[in-house]
Amino acid sequence: MIKQSIVVCSILASFTSVGQTVVSTQGDSYETATGSVSFTIGEVVIDTGTDGSTNLTQGFHQTNWNFIGLDDHDVDYVANIYPNPTSDILNVEVIKFENVSYAMYDATGRIVAMGDLSDLITQIDVQNLESGSYQLELSDEQNERLKTFKLIKNY
Repeated sequence: MIKQSIVVCSILASFTSVGQTVVSTQGDSYETATGSVSFTIGEVVIDTGTDGSTNLTQGFHQTNWNFIGLDDHDVDYVANIYPNPTSDILNVEVIKFENVSYAMYDATGRIVAMGDLSDLITQIDVQNLESGSYQLELSDEQNERLKTFKLIKNY
């Protein structure tokens, strides 16, 4: 009888062992001889603590992110670009082209193309540009930005 009691108590004790737990919708854990990685997606229970100078947030990776927004500087000015992504010709369609110029910047901020819009639909040759991400800015005669677009150039 004592033997059976010890076995039952051992089994119950194994169910209550102390360990790290997380409530989440998805995740996984990977281990190698040199380290381990665990991740979760969509944690529904978190807690944040602070001592005045340090913040501790449980459950989320804390990183420094810099987001670059593309603003509509003049919400009344209507413009569109297509096709995007493109490989050879970019069409810039606007409601007013007089006194509107464009400048295209690469990822380092260098101007790679510039000019004036010549019609309601102006075509810009991007065939000689390297594949990558570009920014197209439309400006008025006072050099005020009207619209900014993100453009993807592919082969």
